[in-house]
Amino acid sequence: MPRHPIRDTIKVFTLSMAILTALVLHNGQAHAEDIRTAVVAGGCFWCVESDFERVEGVIEAVSGFAGGEGANPSYREVVRGGTGHLEVVAITYDADILPYAGLLRLFLRSIDPLDANGQFCDRGHSYSSAIFVENDLERDIAQGAILEAEGIIGERVVTPIRDAAPFYPAEEYHQDYYRSDELIITRFGPRRKSVAYELYRTACGRDQRVLDIWGQEAAFAADFLN
Repeated sequence: MPRHPIRDTIKVFTLSMAILTALVLHNGQAHAEDIRTAVVAGGCFWCVESDFERVEGVIEAVSGFAGGEGANPSYREVVRGGTGHLEVVAITYDADILPYAGLLRLFLRSIDPLDANGQFCDRGHSYSSAIFVENDLERDIAQGAILEAEGIIGERVVTPIRDAAPFYPAEEYHQDYYRSDELIITRFGPRRKSVAYELYRTACGRDQRVLDIWGQEAAFAADFLN
């Protein structure tokens, strides 16, 4: 058969592109399997979001609600009580960089795991802590993290491990609150959200309490108290 250089070149190019596309798709799928989401409750979701968005391996942290009754609750409904929802943060992370066990290790060292009735100055069920797990493997890892924490603290950790529940993002007003330049009215007068956040976090005593419990094991507190 006579050869057709142009046709042959097109075939080779088409085959090469098909192989390249398959490789890209395969690598993308493999990487996608390592992108996971963990939902945790650690009191004020502004603080948990702020802490974890600067951790290597974390892609995104979104403030929201989970664990109660009723879809898409508002912030006011949740903090008023009666919905059963907690303030939570959905943390999307690359498990190749930040394993689930490492994420939970940081989480427990950034909260008061000895308090069953809220966190720091925020009291009530909606501010209580929790770890939501998707499967038996995550439950085993969470149990191991809690046992390790109890060994370090020397007291019983009351932060519960709960089955995964639907996650409902909080209103846009609450997202990235800690770094927003939007002006709001506070008891201190007009302030940027980022400034109001720092004033709230200091007044709430979150970081001092974490240091009191964890000492050198504290995950983020020293950064805010220095």
